[in-house]
Amino acid sequence: MSIKDSILAAALAAVLPFMSAAYANPETEPEDAVVTEEGVETDDSAQWISPEEFVASLEFKTGRIVLGNDLATLNLPDSLVFLDGDNAQRLLVDGWGNPPDDVPPLGMILPAGVSPLADESWGVTVEYEDSGYVSDEDAADIDYSDMLKDMQADMREANTWREENGYEAVELVGWAAAPHYDAAGKKLHWAKELKFGESEVNTLNYNIRVLGRKGVLVLNFVANMDQLAEIEASVPAVLAATDFNPGQRYAEFDPDLDTVAAYGLGALVAGKVAAKTGLLAMLLVLLKKFWFIPVVVGGWLFKRIGLRKKETPSEEVSAPVAAVAESKPEAPVQTPAQTVMDLNKSDDADKR
Repeated sequence: MSIKDSILAAALAAVLPFMSAAYANPETEPEDAVVTEEGVETDDSAQWISPEEFVASLEFKTGRIVLGNDLATLNLPDSLVFLDGDNAQRLLVDGWGNPPDDVPPLGMILPAGVSPLADESWGVTVEYEDSGYVSDEDAADIDYSDMLKDMQADMREANTWREENGYEAVELVGWAAAPHYDAAGKKLHWAKELKFGESEVNTLNYNIRVLGRKGVLVLNFVANMDQLAEIEASVPAVLAATDFNPGQRYAEFDPDLDTVAAYGLGALVAGKVAAKTGLLAMLLVLLKKFWFIPVVVGGWLFKRIGLRKKETPSEEVSAPVAAVAESKPEAPVQTPAQTVMDLNKSDDADKR
């Protein structure tokens, strides 16, 4: 059984007793629930919707997109579309089953003409890290082969912590695409191939970083490993479409006014800053479609079968998982990082 199947099976085992109880005892449903062929609707507007209706509810944008407070601009070709932060968060969480982030991304880039719920879909989350001016002086001196070996050793060391705290091991298989830095455009991109536990399918983690005067635009592809060729074909269009606006550009850095980041170009790839804080041990990348952690699976299942309760919509679903966590002698651990870029975030990093 693959790790996907194992996770889903565990989640189903956690929520099935409550599903059975609800169906065996109709009185447990809210008295004001309305049952229809399409789903179950309660007075708190929790309603089952079809995949087609969900996609139709997303507000896709095209062409020129201004990010943040005149921070940067996306000039998207006809082959790409955009979702703003709230719609991107809906797709990532409700559509693809990722854990919610406290702060939505600036948005998300997707291929035009492809349903985001289709197998061939992919997306690029867009965020901004207000981390300061990242010097690229070390660009020509970085040996990415040596860096990969160090990163793999760090990951093996982190896996000891992960396994002791109930997380599956993560293997950094290697570069899916070796790091490349465009010194003229101040754009860095690379891809990692990751293996989670005993999963039969490896995970693709493709990253783009655009350097600015006061921080870094963070673009992360959310896709499957078998989509690598398609993603590589799309990277040039995404790179060409993304630029900082006047006043925020790398060349406009003023050493008398602006803050210099505490790390250089290599750390964006290696994640050394966060590794020193222990965040590397809690790596969890954004995944495409239905790779749920148990709490998320439970919430997703209950939302779609219309069993959300008006008073406490998530207590029953999360209770079995909480009980498992309480049985561990270890102290509670902080929430795993949601993306590889989270490894480079400080707690007070400002997303815009």
